[in-house]
This record gives sequence, C-alpha cells and structure tokens, in this order.
Amino acid sequence: MKLVFCGTPQFAVPSLERLISGGFEVSLVVTQPDRPQGRGMEMTASPVKQAASRLGLPITQPEKIKKNEEFQAQLKAILPDAIIVVGYGRIVPPWMLQLPPHGNINVHASLLPKYRGAAPIQWAIAGGETVTGVTTMRIDEGLDTGDILQQRETEILPEDTSITLSPRLAESGADLLVETLHGLQQGKITPIPQDHARSSLAPILKKEDGQIDFNRTAAEIWNRLRGFQPWPGAYTQFRSKSLKVVGVRVVEASPTELGEIRPLPAHLRVDGARLLVGCGGGTALELLQLQPEGRKAVSAREFINGHRVVEGERLG
Repeated sequence: MKLVFCGTPQFAVPSLERLISGGFEVSLVVTQPDRPQGRGMEMTASPVKQAASRLGLPITQPEKIKKNEEFQAQLKAILPDAIIVVGYGRIVPPWMLQLPPHGNINVHASLLPKYRGAAPIQWAIAGGETVTGVTTMRIDEGLDTGDILQQRETEILPEDTSITLSPRLAESGADLLVETLHGLQQGKITPIPQDHARSSLAPILKKEDGQIDFNRTAAEIWNRLRGFQPWPGAYTQFRSKSLKVVGVRVVEASPTELGEIRPLPAHLRVDGARLLVGCGGGTALELLQLQPEGRKAVSAREFINGHRVVEGERLG
C-alpha cells in the first residue's frame, strides 16, 4: 500500500514509525516548515520531520497546500493509495481528498463524534471524562465530521494530565491506524457515518482558558488544571498580580470542616502550613504549589510565610 504521510507534532511520530515497521511504503512525508523555538528562537524541525529524517524518508514542507500547484503535481505523480493525516495542522483541500482511492485517513485523539477539534485530549480531561480513545476516520470537508473507520478506548487515570495521556493515545492510534489500513486492504471495514447530534467541540486552547473560575466546583477546577498542561495551565490573581497554580488537591471534608470558606468561593483559609480556597458548590481545594508572577514555584508553606497571607484574602 503506497502512502503519503502528513503530520507535524510528536503525537504523529508513533503512527509514522508503525507504518514503516509494518511494511507500508511511505513515498513522501509532508510536515510543517521549520519554526523558530525556544529562548534563542532557533529554527527547529518538527518532530515528524526529525523522525522522517531518521527513517530516511523523502520530506516536503510546503508553506501552503490549498492552491500549491507544485505540491499538487508532486502528490499526483506518486498516486498514493491513501493519504494519512495525523496532526498535520493544515485544512486538507478538496483536490487532496479526491486524489487517493482509499481517501485521506485521520487518526483523531477522541471517540468521535465527541471532542471534534484541535485539542481533544485537553478538553476530555478538562471535561472530567474517565474514558477517551482514538478514532480512525475518512476525512471530509467538515471539522472532524468524516465517516468513522475504527475506534479504540483508553482509560483516563485520576492522575493523568494531557502530558501523560497523549503518549498513550499516540501509541494506541498508531496501532489502530495499521489495523485500519489492513482492514481497508482486505475490504473488511465498513465506514460508519457520525451521529452529528452527539458531537461536542474541543477548540484550540486560548490563554484565558487557564483563568480559574472559583465558582466552579473543586473537582471541575482540578480537571481543567490537569487538562490544560503544559499550556495555558491554571492561573489566578493575588493582590493584583498573576499567580500560577501549579499543584492542588481536592479537599475531602464535610461542609462543617470547611468552615468559613464553604460559602465563599475564592476566599482563602490558612490552616497551619495548609492553604485552602473556597470553590463552587461548597467545595474546596488545597493549594499545594504556587508560582507568583516573575518568581519560581514554591510550596504552600513558603507562599504563606513569604506573603504573610491573611485569612479571608481573596484570589481572582
């Protein structure tokens, strides 16, 4: 089976590697152009380009693909059986969708139609899901609306963040991709249209998504903190300055034990070396690690002592 592989992030690397080890012919790897990164803003190749170079595969990095005649001619000359798209970062144009007989096949990190969009892993955790998964689907002109080919579930562990869950989903997606391609070759897969009425969106994250709303319950805030790692994280304000919340714990206590913070979202309670904050629904979080604006992260004890926190002060 002759393939063209389109991908950019680390999430796509296991899929590319599994195709090669599985004996598929990857005639071309398409990835985003090198971008400046880090403090030195050095030009850096995408993880997929680095993997393709290591595997000795031909690579192209078009800046645009919609009306790129040179790129279009390059793909038409290859005549791939399928085009694989995993986190490429470009909208696939109609001419590309129509080119291969098996279509453009995407590995998506959710159980579609749930969490369509650019950040399905982050929003699944933020939404408090305990199960997610991967889907192989045939891309159409909509946003993750194409027919489902196969799906595989993955448990979201209580301690998972998007950083820990993403590699597991990438490996699962790579296995499912190979299984899907074999199934298509053998004519054993029947595409299933998505139930659009059950869809939900997972839009690209914005900085403001990390702003903590203490009217949410403690569990909701905890889930969002886990989901929005490493960016935008979770942050609030303390004494008119930004305060990054690095580590928290949902307080398991009765309303009477929570005392005065119970009806007061965003108000602080100092309990020795512990720092509690009231949240919605009469719940509370223990703040374990905090990073004041322009400083390194510190423990709750260090924060209390360094800022002389007064009980009843408010976050946000």
